[in-house]
Amino acid sequence: MGNLTGTDLFDQEYRDLLRTLSEGSVRRRFDPYLDIPWDSPEFAIDPDDPRWVLPAEIDPLGATQWYRDLPLERRIEIGKWRMANSVKVGAAFESILIRGMMQYLMKLPNGSPEFRYCLHEMAEECNHIQMFQELVNRIGVDVPGMRTWFRRLSPLIGVAGGYVHVVLFIGILAGEEPIDHYQKDLIRLGGNVPPAMLRTMEIHIAEEARHISFANDFLRVHVARLNRAEKAACAIAFPLAMRWLAGEIMTPPRSFAEKFDIPDEVFKEAFWRSEHSRAILSGYFGDMRRLASDLGLMTPMARRLWKALHIDGKPSRHRGEPHREAHGLA
Repeated sequence: MGNLTGTDLFDQEYRDLLRTLSEGSVRRRFDPYLDIPWDSPEFAIDPDDPRWVLPAEIDPLGATQWYRDLPLERRIEIGKWRMANSVKVGAAFESILIRGMMQYLMKLPNGSPEFRYCLHEMAEECNHIQMFQELVNRIGVDVPGMRTWFRRLSPLIGVAGGYVHVVLFIGILAGEEPIDHYQKDLIRLGGNVPPAMLRTMEIHIAEEARHISFANDFLRVHVARLNRAEKAACAIAFPLAMRWLAGEIMTPPRSFAEKFDIPDEVFKEAFWRSEHSRAILSGYFGDMRRLASDLGLMTPMARRLWKALHIDGKPSRHRGEPHREAHGLA
């Protein structure tokens, strides 16, 4: 992909955004050990808290009849494991992002307006990893996080991404969007999760807004400079990355099914064979369908691929619009 790093190639709109985001990272930032009262009674983790139950509206396993028919104690146990594992996965994804972004920014010349913001973002992602791991430790469930082969390949994926920076940032959005949408949807449902979990989500959402804004504009600037063949490749890479990383991040490992005796047909229904679960999956990417269209990457071939991967649908009318079909709101 094109190697655009010179300051003369960036328009004023992009420069202004980078300055605003960098200043925002200085003025409004969070520390996982200052902004979360881990040891307060309110934030104590109750392993039997019914708020661990997976909500049917937004969680594909929580929506299955099999899960809803389980005794409350079992639903709590499964929900607690799934939520803790999703947090562990989020920490692992942040580490991949950091590796790739570090590879990218160390190639930038002196004076690059991207350099400062990339470092701000990586510092925030390091805080997120600390925050997520602290939460997992306190929940007290020994979850593995990423599925085995992806966990083993993650160091190579991060480094390789730094050398194809447009694909790297497509992948960043492919990982950030499902997590961001899931957390926002939980809060829209009333934030009915344990307080420590809720506070980590609030912090993560607040800072991810900057990260997602940067990735969107990064692609706007860099994709515009690609040649026709590179754009065609990106048009195909876009839906492939979205579907692949959504699967890696939002699908629990098979050890989860084995641990809780989840029948194969239930696991397949939840991830991602049923109509409801596919609506949830598609709902993660309304903003990305809009971005792909704005970037000229929603070609006829790419559109067919989005559909074949079950992540097609209407583009968002505005950033962060809830996916109404998945929530039964259409």
